[in-house]
Amino acid sequence: MKVSPAAVFLRPVEIADLPIFFAHQLDPESTRMAAFPSRQHEAFMKHWHTNILGNPANACRTIVCDGRVVGNVGAWNDAGTGERYLGYWLDREVWGRGIASAALSQFLQVEAFRPLHARVVKHNVGSIRVLEKSDFTCVGEETFTLPNGTALEELHYVLRV
Repeated sequence: MKVSPAAVFLRPVEIADLPIFFAHQLDPESTRMAAFPSRQHEAFMKHWHTNILGNPANACRTIVCDGRVVGNVGAWNDAGTGERYLGYWLDREVWGRGIASAALSQFLQVEAFRPLHARVVKHNVGSIRVLEKSDFTCVGEETFTLPNGTALEELHYVLRV
C-alpha cells in the first residue's frame, strides 16, 4: 500500500538509529538488490561513526515513516573523483510504497550540491524508478565484477539541475 508523502519525514541520524540500519543491511535480498555486501557489526559501526557521521562534508538523514525508522539517505564526496554521490537504503519491508521517492524528494531540498551522482545496478528497477522520478538522468553504463566473480551492469545517473 502506498503511503502519503506527508507520512514520510527526514531527521538527523541519531546513534540509536545505527542498530536499525545495521539490521536493514543484513537482509540478503537487500544486499543482492544493492549489489553491496553487508558488513559485520564492528565494521558497520566503525564505518558509520568514522566515514559517515565523522565526516562533516557528508549529509545524512534518517528516513521515518509512520513513526518508525525505515532507512537512511545521504550524500558524500567520492575520495577518488571528488564527485558528490547520493545513496539510500530502506528496510525491505517498506519497498514499493513510495517512501524512497518521498524521502529523496525531501533530501534534495536540503542537499543542494549539483551535479549529484548515483550508481545503481541494472537489476534494481525500484531504485532506477526512484532516481528517474527525481529527475536523475542515466549518463552511462559499465560492468563490474563482485569478489565472487559475478559480473553486474551498473548504471550511472546524474542530477544536474
